[in-house]
Amino acid sequence: MNITDNPVTIKNIEAAIIDRGWQEGWIEPKISPRRSGKRVAVIGSGPAGLACAQQLARVGHGVTLFERNARLGGLLRYGIPDFKLEKHLIDRRLSQMRAEGVEFRSNVEVGTTVSVDDVMAEHDAVVLTGGSEQPRDMAIPGRELDGVHFAMHFLTQQNRRVAEEHIGQNRPILAGGKHVVVIGGGDTGSDCVGTSIRQGAASVTQLEIMPKPPESEDKSMTWPNWPLKLRTSSSHLEGAERDWSVSTRAFKGDGNRVTSLELVRNKWEAGADGRMSMVEVEGSDFEIKADLVLLAMGFLHPRHDGAIEGYGVKLDERGNVLADTEHYQTSRAGIFAAGDMRRGQSLVVWAIREGRQAAHAVDTYLMGSSNLPI
Repeated sequence: MNITDNPVTIKNIEAAIIDRGWQEGWIEPKISPRRSGKRVAVIGSGPAGLACAQQLARVGHGVTLFERNARLGGLLRYGIPDFKLEKHLIDRRLSQMRAEGVEFRSNVEVGTTVSVDDVMAEHDAVVLTGGSEQPRDMAIPGRELDGVHFAMHFLTQQNRRVAEEHIGQNRPILAGGKHVVVIGGGDTGSDCVGTSIRQGAASVTQLEIMPKPPESEDKSMTWPNWPLKLRTSSSHLEGAERDWSVSTRAFKGDGNRVTSLELVRNKWEAGADGRMSMVEVEGSDFEIKADLVLLAMGFLHPRHDGAIEGYGVKLDERGNVLADTEHYQTSRAGIFAAGDMRRGQSLVVWAIREGRQAAHAVDTYLMGSSNLPI
């Protein structure tokens, strides 16, 4: 339970068991003995879409999984570097799903390359699992300078490059020989750090607006309080500098290209209402050199163009698709939503859980009841 800082290595144990299972043939396709005659379209092949499609196929529905990219896997394939997730792990799952009857349609963007009406006409239900893709931006001076990019653009390019896949019309974003600054202290930022180091960056600095967490969490803390702890990934250990309680005032450049960041220290203080707010520390402004800046500050909501606008489903106050956690159904009958597209930016395990629960809801909608686990 990690009470004594000696955690049980549950992740390593589970990974070893499942790898052994694949190697020795314990993992087999679960092919439904009967067909329901119903067809379901799952739009988006990230973790939520894969989980949902597989469950629906296993109870006999005809499932078509749409993916706008050349290969399937969504965030798993294009957003997570190979040094954290080897892509053959995705491919073996896809092979299993193909044997179970899931039809894959890649290079197809619903609402753009194929109409939403055609998809709806060919299927009895539609599940939106496109993820949360609208990145949080910074409206500060110098944002337009060359060399300032969203983190996911950088990571996606590198994943395509490693897979020898065509990058597209985008200009290459490369860290080799550059002083790289990553803004954002989460997992995406950590992935940018590791990728930049592998590309041969001259230096890598990661900035976080929040204070530095303690080295170890408070073991006595109970829910709903969150036991903060400094989290250091293998990427950080490879040579990155990290700094906390830092805000970015401006990107500065020479001509059209970024050359440095204007920064300031901040602190968090409680106001009269008890709410914490950030204030700048007077006289703490400073600059650091930067040839490449990667914005890794999270995501706001899913892209609204394409399938969401095409189906005309309602959104919640944060811009996510509105659907409850019991039925996963949107404001339009027969159209469901799951994963980050519904709940907002979250973890892969939550996306998988939502995909499976959405499959149960779709099966109930189509058949009146469901034996799928939730």
